[in-house]
Amino acid sequence: MAEEIIVKSKEHIYRGVNVEELRKLDVREFAKYLPSRNRRTVLRNFDSIEKFVKRCEIKMARNKKIKTHDRDMVIVPKMIGMSIQVHNGKTFNDIRILPQMLGHRLGEFSLSRQKVSHGDPGIGATKSSSGDKK
Repeated sequence: MAEEIIVKSKEHIYRGVNVEELRKLDVREFAKYLPSRNRRTVLRNFDSIEKFVKRCEIKMARNKKIKTHDRDMVIVPKMIGMSIQVHNGKTFNDIRILPQMLGHRLGEFSLSRQKVSHGDPGIGATKSSSGDKK
């Protein structure tokens, strides 16, 4: 007989607390679980974070894209599951917020620098590539 394999979804825990419990918390209450620098940022700007989350929920209800230039916003539990487009200086990169991203900033997931790809050296770049031969 074939045995049934039951796969449980991995329960996400942030600093010893289940993510579902964190979603019920206020932004200021969630700040207690953050590292010191992010905690200070959230406590100083909790009103703008709450406004952003509320604006995102309204846009999600209307099936509109959520775009932002605010790269230094700390990710809070109410943002989990949202798809946010974050500006990288040139374009908007689409980011899906996962439970592992809690406590990080939006800009960490929208890279602003690209890999440098150099072309071939042109004529005159080295002594051996000079055009005139005497």
